[in-house]
Amino acid sequence: MSELITAELVDLDLSATTKDAAARSLAERMVAAHRVTDLDGFLADVAAREAQMPTGLDGGIGIPHCRSEHVNAPTLAFGRSAAGIDFGAADGPADLIFLIAAPAGADDDHLTILSGLARRLMDPEFTAALRAGSDPAAVAALIRGEEPAEEPAPEEEADDTESETAEAAGSAPFRIVAVTSCPTGIAHTYMAAESLAAAGRAEGVEVTVETQGSAGFKKLDAGVIAAADAVIWAHDVEVREKARFRGKPLVDVGVKAGINRPAELIAEARRKAERGEIAAVSEADGDKGSGDGDGSGADHAHFGVRLRTYLMSGVSYMVPFVAAGGLLIALSFAIGGYEIASAKSVADHFVWGEADSWAALLNQIGSAAFAFLVPVLAGYIAYGMADRPALVPGFVGGSIALTVNAGFLGGLVAGLLAGAVVMAIQRVPVHATLRGIMPVLVIPLIASAVVGFLMFIVVGKPIASLQNALTDWLNGLSGSNAVILGVVLGLMMCFDMGGPLNKVAYAFAVGGLADPTDGSLKVMAAVMAAGMVPPLAMALATTVRKKLFTKTERENGRAAWVLGASFITEGAIPFAAADPLRVIPSVMAGGAVTGALSMAFGATLRAPHGGVFVVPLIGEPFLYLLAIAAGTLVATALVVLLKGARRAAPDAAGEAGATGSDDSRVTVAA
Repeated sequence: MSELITAELVDLDLSATTKDAAARSLAERMVAAHRVTDLDGFLADVAAREAQMPTGLDGGIGIPHCRSEHVNAPTLAFGRSAAGIDFGAADGPADLIFLIAAPAGADDDHLTILSGLARRLMDPEFTAALRAGSDPAAVAALIRGEEPAEEPAPEEEADDTESETAEAAGSAPFRIVAVTSCPTGIAHTYMAAESLAAAGRAEGVEVTVETQGSAGFKKLDAGVIAAADAVIWAHDVEVREKARFRGKPLVDVGVKAGINRPAELIAEARRKAERGEIAAVSEADGDKGSGDGDGSGADHAHFGVRLRTYLMSGVSYMVPFVAAGGLLIALSFAIGGYEIASAKSVADHFVWGEADSWAALLNQIGSAAFAFLVPVLAGYIAYGMADRPALVPGFVGGSIALTVNAGFLGGLVAGLLAGAVVMAIQRVPVHATLRGIMPVLVIPLIASAVVGFLMFIVVGKPIASLQNALTDWLNGLSGSNAVILGVVLGLMMCFDMGGPLNKVAYAFAVGGLADPTDGSLKVMAAVMAAGMVPPLAMALATTVRKKLFTKTERENGRAAWVLGASFITEGAIPFAAADPLRVIPSVMAGGAVTGALSMAFGATLRAPHGGVFVVPLIGEPFLYLLAIAAGTLVATALVVLLKGARRAAPDAAGEAGATGSDDSRVTVAA
């Protein structure tokens, strides 16, 4: 542990009052220790992780953490706050803050040590010692585990002896097997494991936990699972190899529930076992979408939440095909013009020295990539619903959608149908001798036949008609209709800057690239242009009116130039988090202006990402840049106006004297 934390990385008088300021203060220590190479880039990764799920835990603990390419060595910084900082825990602010920085390719040894720390945070004596410590070096040593640790072994041995005695007396303890996992796999995974194990010891229950985190994945012994009376999944990412737990009572929750209320989960597992409730776990050997992170598993989440998860699963797998195929086709047009799309096959006609031959080659490779879009979309929507057995019927349904000209909408429906059919088949009881061949033969066979019938005979043609109507509508957009659509897309892209609404607008645009038309290419252009506005506007605002922003915000503003130019809307999140009521409306207004102008100018875009780096491949590039500039200026003017009015109010009340360089003047709008 000596390489992870030193006295220089300990702050026993952390003065920050917000979680962003706390993360920055601790991260600056990491930069000074040469553990972090890019402060703003690292903090952006921390903020993105925090946006997935708050990292505050009951008991006054905050554990902001992330993997980042800006970290060159696994590092831990610790801060102790007298006032407490809100990290989103249900029981109030945190006074013990651990900032964990892991490189993108951190080695297992260091991550194992970090997971050990996460487990120790569940020990009240350990956290009490941290609160009482007065010397940074001693606290660092305590965190490294160099202090004499309390001896849990005798107690555990006593527990084991008690268990053996109970078994010998004919009253074996209630047995639970559990799986814990979280998105980053560094902290919550292991804290939930320790919390469940500790609660089990207190309740006289034998709890064996499989941690599916970054420090490795060691499967539970099959005999241990077979002997278990119930199963608990406390997870926010996919539980691997779910079929191992088939036939057991199951409690399926988010990882935080495993940390905060383990005794309740154990009690619920007991009740389900007593009632004989058996979970309908997939027959598949693979993974499935999982917990929603708010205390309940995905299987119990609201239907709308699960549906969005399924659709985004398909879109996320489709995007790389769109990116590769779209950029190749766009390059082919840049080299050989739009008529290159009708060139003869380069397999038969290719001349090394001719630019048109190379353009045709790029176009035909890109077109081959595009041919996979709808099948991949359908296949991975189905996969997100029902694991590996759903891949085959999903791909088959997506291919049929292309055959009957049902396009992108047909792929969506085919994926949902395939997932639903497989889930229905998985619920049918089968003899044990057939279970081995169900996921690899029986389910794909039956589901493909059913989905094929439905797509060819029942729903394919109506969806094709709807797809054609949507295509005609997009192609026919002009004047006010196009502008209104651009406004709506711009507002969605800028409202939550990487959140659900932003992702819905982006998914709509990317889906249109699966069957590119003039209308869908305009939509993609408007979406990317609007998404660039928030970080660019905040970068410009921090440049032209420095006194309205703190030193921290001005530093974030310098990074926001690059993030905005690269179409990374999340670059504006730190500004929105600090002052949402002024920043969010301002950037939404700018995004609406940009989206409207992009549609009005008829700008087109075949690439799903890239920002200014793909401008040469954009239709009407100069007008497109003008639309981005106009929206950026509008957003900048509004945020400067609103922040200036805010600053004028305390000045008028006699509170003048705060300066732009005073970092304590971080404002969270009420």
